Amino acid sequence: MSEEESYTIDELAALTRVPSRTIRFYQSKGALQAPEIRGRVAHYGPAHVERLALIGQLKDRGLRIKAIRDLVTRIDEGELSLEAWLGLQERLQSAWADDSPEVLSRESIEKRLDGKPPGFLGDLVRANVLVPQGEAYLVKSPGLLRVLLHLHDAGIDLDVALKAADMLRKHVAKMTRELADHFLAHAGDGFGRDGTSEGLESAFEELRPLGLEALRLVFGQEMQRVLRSYVESGRTAGITRKPRK
Repeated sequence: MSEEESYTIDELAALTRVPSRTIRFYQSKGALQAPEIRGRVAHYGPAHVERLALIGQLKDRGLRIKAIRDLVTRIDEGELSLEAWLGLQERLQSAWADDSPEVLSRESIEKRLDGKPPGFLGDLVRANVLVPQGEAYLVKSPGLLRVLLHLHDAGIDLDVALKAADMLRKHVAKMTRELADHFLAHAGDGFGRDGTSEGLESAFEELRPLGLEALRLVFGQEMQRVLRSYVESGRTAGITRKPRK
């Protein structure tokens, strides 16, 4: 490191707009290389500038400092390509469900709710399915709204459907975490073939549609099994009632 391209910690902080205390914190956690000591003064160079930029980029992607330290260590040791890792992260964070939030005018919402009982709109707002935004509404999950409307038309009340959605989300969240941990534990050894970023990307890309299809099939099989057991045990004998006059 020549004197022309070296900086004190205050100069590095001014150049990168990263506070001195933050630079020291990154060093203490092992995410930033140690400086070169000349006498009693620590000097930093272009590599530190680049590393601070990378740390900021990784923080913007939601990584915690421990994960950043482990990642840059593997990069420094040549075990991992940053470009390949970034590509894999982009693929992993892409949407699995075609269900992005959207903002609809009040007129559009009322048209979708045509024929629904009075107060249905308010019920959707209270359930946080719709979020008022001035004269419009944020629909957090257009797909969920569509399902709720279809279920209501089929005779399933909103409260019953929302409770079912909460139950489904609770159990699917646990299952999804266990599945992701299972696949990650076998990365490169039964999942993703050779463990390269390309192999893992390919495995996750195939898992996206096939995983959703597998979930649909397993849910259908289990629901069929449970309902059959209800019939065989007689639990369904009392659920049919005469229509009200």
